[in-house]
Parts: sequence; C-alpha cells; structure tokens
Amino acid sequence: MAKLMLFSILLVFPLLVSGQKCEGAKVKEKVYSTSDAVTSSQTVFSVEFKLDCKNNAKNLFLNADVNGYQMPVGRTGDNQYQVSWLEEHSAAKAGQYDVKIFDEEGFSAMRKAQRDGKTDSKPLVTIPVIHKGVSSGVWVRTEVVVTGASLFVWYMAYRAKSNIQA
Repeated sequence: MAKLMLFSILLVFPLLVSGQKCEGAKVKEKVYSTSDAVTSSQTVFSVEFKLDCKNNAKNLFLNADVNGYQMPVGRTGDNQYQVSWLEEHSAAKAGQYDVKIFDEEGFSAMRKAQRDGKTDSKPLVTIPVIHKGVSSGVWVRTEVVVTGASLFVWYMAYRAKSNIQA
C-alpha cells in the first residue's frame, strides 16, 4: 500500500511542479525612466505590468531581455510584475527600449537560440519604453539670477539716493 502511494505521488508530482505557460498574453503597463540628471547619479528604468493570459495561468516565473541583457522579473502581486534596471546617464540614450518578457519555456528557447547564434526567439510580450533622455538642468542657476537681480536693485537705489543728495 505504501509503495502504491509513493508511486502515485512520484507520478503526480512532476505535473504539479511543472511551469505554466501563458497563452494569449495581454498586458497593462506603467513605465518610468529618469528625466533629471541633477538629482540622480544614474538613469532608472522601471516597468510595472499586469499580465492576463487567456488560459488563466497565474503567478508565472518570468524573465526579461533588454538590449541583450537578461534579468529576472519580480512578482509584486497576483499576476502583477516589475522589472527595473540602471544605466549611466551617458549610456542611456533617448529613444525606445524594447523590454521582451519571456515565460520559463520561452526563456529557455531564447537562451538556446543565443547559444546557437540565432536571434529568432519569440517573447511572450514586448513592452516598449520611451526614454526622452535626461536633462542636466537649467543653463543659469536660480542663485545667480537672484544675486544679479539683487545687485541691480541695490545699484538703482544707490543711484537714486545719490541723485537726491546731489
């Protein structure tokens, strides 16, 4: 009896542990990238998204590929995920970054295709991130403008006083 129970557990266990596959994926995403270089030392890219699958696959293990760099995707809630990365301001050029999201099976196929020198792997979904570049701030700082205006007011008051006394 115990052998039969052990055999059934060993037979069913792989079915319970195997990764789910998302079919007919749809995403709702929120994207963010740093726009001000004065207050930060690096450019941050962050993509939060909700993934809905036609086959109701839930809480998948996902990976992302951005410009050839692979990274894990964090799960923040039920079917809600986040992926983020940093780049130096000089390397984070303005333009579109495609975040390719892969499930476990797709990620394995993509890695195998890379090893074989191919680039035809199909992601589960691709999320475009439009980065407008970073601004290094205003050309003239506020302190300089205020100091100049104060000196001008002081000069005009001193000149008016000299004209009155003369």
